[in-house]
Amino acid sequence: METTHNTILITGGGTGIGRGLAEAFHALGNQVIISGRTHKSLEETAAANPGMRFLTVDMTDAASIRDFADRLAREFPALNVVVHNAGIMRPEKLLAQPEELADAEATVATNLLGPIRLTAALLPLLQKQARATLMTVSSGLAFVPLALTPTYCATKAAIHSYTQSLRYQLKETHVQVIELIPPYVQTHLMGERQANDARAMPLAEFIAEVMSILQSQPDATEVKVGRVQAQRTAAEGGQEKYQEFFLKFNDAMSQGR
Repeated sequence: METTHNTILITGGGTGIGRGLAEAFHALGNQVIISGRTHKSLEETAAANPGMRFLTVDMTDAASIRDFADRLAREFPALNVVVHNAGIMRPEKLLAQPEELADAEATVATNLLGPIRLTAALLPLLQKQARATLMTVSSGLAFVPLALTPTYCATKAAIHSYTQSLRYQLKETHVQVIELIPPYVQTHLMGERQANDARAMPLAEFIAEVMSILQSQPDATEVKVGRVQAQRTAAEGGQEKYQEFFLKFNDAMSQGR
């Protein structure tokens, strides 16, 4: 991926990793459009970065996504990069779930169906560009799940799988497919505790390392900072080693919760 001279959409761009990426790409002179459901955070981010644009969209709603894609095509016909960053993460007690499963269903709709629907809606526009990139955002939890958030982890594992298939199907096109695999990062995804957790990677450090990888490895298919490497490769040590890693990881993460 070339990191300059792009028109870039970043979903969930008003806060956290999305905002960090948006501001980093904006600083490089790209036209950046951020999207999300919360008008206030989008407006504040755009105001802090003159020239950045924002649009609201409900990533759980198919009709909203179609309307959003149509508007993007009209207002930003040069759009050539899409970063599927929007996501939610909620704890679930599987032994005491309510019948309606609202948290699980919202997580699947936002984290999995949202990127699938938006990719389908925007792919015709991306294929018109001389060069284009689709970047999905999975997680280290796609490879070693956090038992506290089972549906979130399942959606991220699904995004990893979907990304591989998408890349293969687009291999004869000029649309590059990249998977960004974050570790545990200091954001408000799970509230103030995560944002201030010393065990999490500082957001600024994460963004800086991601941008360095993108600039030094333009043909990368996966963007993995150093802190996520152990999770990404945990299964390579065999089932026994993986189970040991899984238990140690979940025991450590459950402390203090």
